[in-house]
Amino acid sequence: MKWFYRLAFVPLLILASPYYIWRMLRRGGYSDGFSQRFGFFPTLPPKTLNRRRIWIQAVSVGEIEAIGPLLRGLKESGQSEVILTTTTSTGYRIARDRYSDLCLSIGIFPIDFWTCSRLAWSRIAPDLIILAEGELWPEHLYQAKRHNVPAYLINARLSDKSFARHQKFNWLTKKLIKRFAWIGVGSEEDARRFRIIGATDGQLEVTGNIKFDVGADGPLPAAEKIKLREQLGFGSSPNTIVLLGSSTWEGEETMLIEALQSLRTVGVDARLLLAPRHAERRDRVMKEILASRLPFHQRSINGTVAPNGTIIHLSDTTGELRQLTRAADLAFTGKSLPPHDGGQTPVECAAAGVPLVYGPAMTNFREICKGLEAVGAATKVTDADEAQRVIIKLAQDVRARAAQSDAAIAWHTRNRGATARTLQRLLG
Repeated sequence: MKWFYRLAFVPLLILASPYYIWRMLRRGGYSDGFSQRFGFFPTLPPKTLNRRRIWIQAVSVGEIEAIGPLLRGLKESGQSEVILTTTTSTGYRIARDRYSDLCLSIGIFPIDFWTCSRLAWSRIAPDLIILAEGELWPEHLYQAKRHNVPAYLINARLSDKSFARHQKFNWLTKKLIKRFAWIGVGSEEDARRFRIIGATDGQLEVTGNIKFDVGADGPLPAAEKIKLREQLGFGSSPNTIVLLGSSTWEGEETMLIEALQSLRTVGVDARLLLAPRHAERRDRVMKEILASRLPFHQRSINGTVAPNGTIIHLSDTTGELRQLTRAADLAFTGKSLPPHDGGQTPVECAAAGVPLVYGPAMTNFREICKGLEAVGAATKVTDADEAQRVIIKLAQDVRARAAQSDAAIAWHTRNRGATARTLQRLLG
């Protein structure tokens, strides 16, 4: 299996390279740490006595943000030193900005090819490796076996697509799953799926989702919320309704702008905070905003402080959504309306007590959404038309929003603690 993967990797990489080169050029920032993708990790200081060197790989922005409390716990324990790697240029930038004081080194994960991975391993020399969510890198895991280093999978989950793919190639997946000494899963459903693809009860532990433990989660105090809304150009009136488009995808901005216009037509002072999932879509989103003829502010060009009277604030920046979410009265979660599938995380909105609306395609967060819907903290709709109707109705019903907000905060509080359970396993 090892040599089959190594031989197949090169032609597959060549076939896939045009897509990845296009994406790198489109998103930019990939020149930083580029040599590390080939295994040329910077020289590290000698290992510290009585401290394990832990290599954590968190693929992109969502995982980088989620592991903050875990990194702080490892640092405070005094028992470990962390090497943190990521795959995307944005994740790399955010990791350096936020966690430089918590990690021995922060870098780019090497291409999962024999020579690249082997070189990175020789330079990092970890005592333990940790992968996040659904990452199964064959060469990386083989190097762990070769060096007799335990591998952990934390916050493990399997989306519908990943689950189907692993079942299709189960002969390979089973070999990879066996290489993990421990797998901390987010829910009982994730545990069931991991069992089907080859994990044993001895490997599995239901720890919960560490994304519930991310800091700065709760609602802002009233004075701070007013200040943030003023910075967004939305003013300080208690009658203003701020609608958030959280990590939206193509077509979803259209629905939100139309809902905004409908609300303003009936006399509701509604404002729209748009945060597209991919900042490079800004030009396309701007065309729709311009077509609305409403006063707008584009954050990436005009700065963080918008003029009073702004109706649409385009947050086409990265790493600010968690804080900006707390300015909202109501939110729509992106990538949830057809033809999109998977959804974006609803956890940050729930933590901030922001009532949620999302489409039928939240398949990557099925268990989370079931919990939110069960307590009345979120509303699932079938299509864009229903999304507009529900948003318009909630925007005009302060009591319904307050009830959903309270339910979301209580639900989030009950579900915290996954980081502490994960740390107990890592440090125990």
